Amino acid sequence: MTLPHSDRRPPEASFFDRNRAVLQLRYPALAEKLVRGPWDDFTVERAATGDPTLSCRGIHIHSRQDPVREGMRQAESVLSKDAGAPVILLGLGLGYAAEALAEKRREGILIIVERREELFALALECRNLEALLSPGKAIFVIGGDSGAVTGALALLEKAKAPAPVILKNRALISLSPEDQSWYAEAERHIGIWTSKSRINAATLQRFGRRWTKNLGANLSGTVRFPGVRGLARILGDRGIPVFLAAAGPSLNSLGPFLREISRRCVTVTVDTALRFFLHRDVVPHFTVSVDPQYWNTRHLHRANSAGAALIAESAVYPSVLREKNFRRIFFCQSLFPLGRFIEDRTDPKGALGAGGSVATTAWDFARLLGPAEIWIAALDLGFPDRQTHFKGAVFEESAHAGSRRFLPVETLSFQSLESGGPFPVKAADGGVVLTDRRLSLYAAWFENRLSQEKNIRNYSLSARGASIPGLIPAGIEQLLALPPREEEINRILDDAYSRIDGEFFAPEEQRGRERRYTEALESLIRGLQDIRDQAEEAGRWAAGGRAKHGAAAGGGKAAAEEEKLLAKLDAVNRAIAQSPIKEAAGFLFPPVGELEKQLQDRGDPLLRHLEFCALFYRSLGAAINFTLKTLGTIKEPRHSTDN
Repeated sequence: MTLPHSDRRPPEASFFDRNRAVLQLRYPALAEKLVRGPWDDFTVERAATGDPTLSCRGIHIHSRQDPVREGMRQAESVLSKDAGAPVILLGLGLGYAAEALAEKRREGILIIVERREELFALALECRNLEALLSPGKAIFVIGGDSGAVTGALALLEKAKAPAPVILKNRALISLSPEDQSWYAEAERHIGIWTSKSRINAATLQRFGRRWTKNLGANLSGTVRFPGVRGLARILGDRGIPVFLAAAGPSLNSLGPFLREISRRCVTVTVDTALRFFLHRDVVPHFTVSVDPQYWNTRHLHRANSAGAALIAESAVYPSVLREKNFRRIFFCQSLFPLGRFIEDRTDPKGALGAGGSVATTAWDFARLLGPAEIWIAALDLGFPDRQTHFKGAVFEESAHAGSRRFLPVETLSFQSLESGGPFPVKAADGGVVLTDRRLSLYAAWFENRLSQEKNIRNYSLSARGASIPGLIPAGIEQLLALPPREEEINRILDDAYSRIDGEFFAPEEQRGRERRYTEALESLIRGLQDIRDQAEEAGRWAAGGRAKHGAAAGGGKAAAEEEKLLAKLDAVNRAIAQSPIKEAAGFLFPPVGELEKQLQDRGDPLLRHLEFCALFYRSLGAAINFTLKTLGTIKEPRHSTDN
């Protein structure tokens, strides 16, 4: 039976009014843009159970028999894959699957993505969704640009959630070409976020020990170097712009203009672009370096940039922090829990965004300065004209040095381009440019951050680079039309540096900072030793219990011993979870999935659990021992007032 339009609202109460009242309390912005009808494409009928069901031009969105049960089965199908993972629902419909997910997952994150705002309103009209709309149940992405899902994904990142599981209402997301395109774009953003999580895990496995060694060598910099927080909003309301130079191929076109640009803007470069400036006798005001790997130091090798200030993270390769190479050095908040533990208790430095590329951190530093405008160059995030680097980049110099008859520079450049799996995307000038998986991650980061930043206008001088929503295309002539501000810029920086020196290097403040540093380091070492000792003991318990269980014949006594053992292991887990240094202790810990691949027992569940526990605690103990060995090499902070 088809319900007439007037019958969609039950006579005893208005579902829509009740739902909207909850919506206004929980999601007022969503309530304001609520679109109620028209619903010409959709037909609401009664299912065999009496519940409303939905169809669109003959295509059934929900079951005609029992849509509630159907929603429960759909929820169970994804929860059975990973009960603890966030769930993203593509296509709300009348909300049956969403309700089941919210009910079955009393903890965890549920993101609901629905293209049609009028369909969301129809669901509020037909059913009582107050429970689904109540606080903590779900995050809603309704209508508009499907890229808005990146905002919800940012919440997953903040919560350090694992990769999400996707549940699709396949009938709903395929209703029209527009629906298909919208949801496909949403899936692309989700895929980029998931890829980033996998890449981060793989990167940690590959470079985690290197980062820990760097942190150990640089940790006393917490005492020696002030934080970027002292530079926050130094541009105030003066209208002075920031010029940010990334290191894409389009940097080549800006060489002749650098001197004039530096007269008009505070200049910020990524470390990979510093040589480009110095070779043209232009010293930027700031250079940003956060990459911990040795090869990244080649960008700064013999780069006489004594007039520039270095913005660094405490895990950079130690040679980067040679103070004679820079006018001064500032630390941003460590990206790693080991560094943050010390900094938070000694001298908080100020956080900068980290999207996997130094360009993301450099942009966030430019934003921190408080400009009204950021002019961004060479943020190509692609390969315009199939170029991978600007001319004179370290990669190009290394390629020329290593080229030979059967491996010329052109071949090395082609291999670099092809290694990332290039694919075409829309360019800023409306054309097409090649990008790859890695660069698309950075593009997604910028798209998300620019959508959140409303107070700063961001201009792009990279017409041939990848198009990024939120970046305003501009030409160099527009930037050069700005008035020179060189004297004012120098005065602002000199005043800021003088203020920071007076505060940070005051003798009493130095002594207090050194005391806090020593106490924090001692606390960190004690905490790591405590967790290591507990882990090693728990590992022995698990290994011993596994041996006993395998040889036992069963019975009440054996069962009681097993329960006692499991209780002891749970107690260790709780103690570690409550430790203030648990994140620092687990930094080098391998992914759980990697440990599970090493398990031999595939039968008895208890044996498999004890085998995993033994491996888990042994790996945790080994990781902590490596960290303790590194911390044992730390020297006392060197007194310095000549930063």
